[in-house]
Amino acid sequence: MKINISDDALKWFREEMEAEKGDKIRFYARYGGSSPIQEAFSLGVTKDTPFEPSVTLLHEDIMFFIEERDEWYFTGHDLYVSFNDQSNELEYSYKKS
Repeated sequence: MKINISDDALKWFREEMEAEKGDKIRFYARYGGSSPIQEAFSLGVTKDTPFEPSVTLLHEDIMFFIEERDEWYFTGHDLYVSFNDQSNELEYSYKKS
């Protein structure tokens, strides 16, 4: 499993979440919403400190990670984070790893 962050998405994290060098951003499973890979769950994102990270990506000195306890959500998929210009929001897609 891998995390992929587009340059436009990184810009969003810097502007909207005020992410800067040394920050750590966690992707996690949350109950509610919708997802193409998990019914009744969606992907959440927050600044956090890693406890037991299973996947990490260091992109321009910002660490993106997924904890071991949230691995089940991805069911063998890589996470792709991009920015949608039309909706002005992050967009998540999943590809089999």
